[in-house]
Amino acid sequence: MDVQRTGSVVRPPSPMDSLEKQLSCPICLDMFTKPVVILPCQHNLCRSCASDLYDSRNPYRFSGGVFRCPTCRFEVVLDRHGVHGLQRNLLVENIIDLYKQQQEGSGGTESTLKPKESKEPMCQEHEDEKINIYCSTCQVPTCSMCKVFGQHKDCEVSPLASVYQVQKGELSNAIDTLVAGNGRLQALLNQMEDACRAVQDNAQSAKQGLAERFDLLYAVLEERKTVLLEQIGKEQDEKVAALRALAQRYGERLQTSSELTDTAVRALEQGGAAQFLLASKGLIMQTKDAAKGSLGEERPEPGFEKMDHFTLSTEHVESVLAKMDFGTFDDDEFEDAEEEEEEEE
Repeated sequence: MDVQRTGSVVRPPSPMDSLEKQLSCPICLDMFTKPVVILPCQHNLCRSCASDLYDSRNPYRFSGGVFRCPTCRFEVVLDRHGVHGLQRNLLVENIIDLYKQQQEGSGGTESTLKPKESKEPMCQEHEDEKINIYCSTCQVPTCSMCKVFGQHKDCEVSPLASVYQVQKGELSNAIDTLVAGNGRLQALLNQMEDACRAVQDNAQSAKQGLAERFDLLYAVLEERKTVLLEQIGKEQDEKVAALRALAQRYGERLQTSSELTDTAVRALEQGGAAQFLLASKGLIMQTKDAAKGSLGEERPEPGFEKMDHFTLSTEHVESVLAKMDFGTFDDDEFEDAEEEEEEEE
């Protein structure tokens, strides 16, 4: 007896099946959900899936991190923008749109790749109705019953899927714009940091230059002080030497006068008149000459001992120094003050 085997006919894979396989995400294993990003290794990922994977492995993602391709394990170093800094694959997104349109137009069999399951929200006014349309007038999603009998019956509505795709694209573009804006802000922050460092370096140079200028002023003042002190000391030595020389002459004359006085007194005490007269004539002349000489002795001029002509007037210089400031110091004013000071001296 021949036994005829019966079995199911195995359908060979179609080109659409191969296309669906190429359009599947290696993370969620479903069809790519736009926006789609492309890695440097040329593998594509749903940006939402890639972002979830990256965030789970890089808790401090705002400072950048490493992302490993789930297909080939190629490591990609991402900046502070994370997955949003990757380039979008617009070609794959367009292929997905064309594929979905082809599937909807042909009413073909169900795709072997099921879309991601999502719990659809229900209408609050009609609990048994799903939210399946979008009110363009009120700009809120609603259900068909609200359009027919409810508060949106006089409004214009659009298919929920088309509005979803449009607004999702707008949000994706807004995110890209925001990421670009964040890049510009980071560049500004870097400029501010560079400017801060430049200010600190320039301030340090300015402080060093100011200290050097003041050290130069101190050196000039010390040098001038030394010169003026030398002038005072020189005149002091000259006057003291002159007074000491005069005092020495006075002392010598005093000694001579004292000796002559003693001789004259002894002559007066002698008893003999003849003996006294023999010596008295010359003694009287010497005594008179000595008395006249004491009256005509050289004396210092009045005020010879004073030193007040060395008084230094610094009011003008003090005024100029007190007004000294950055970019406002007048060299002519300082020179005028020096000339006035020299004239007073």
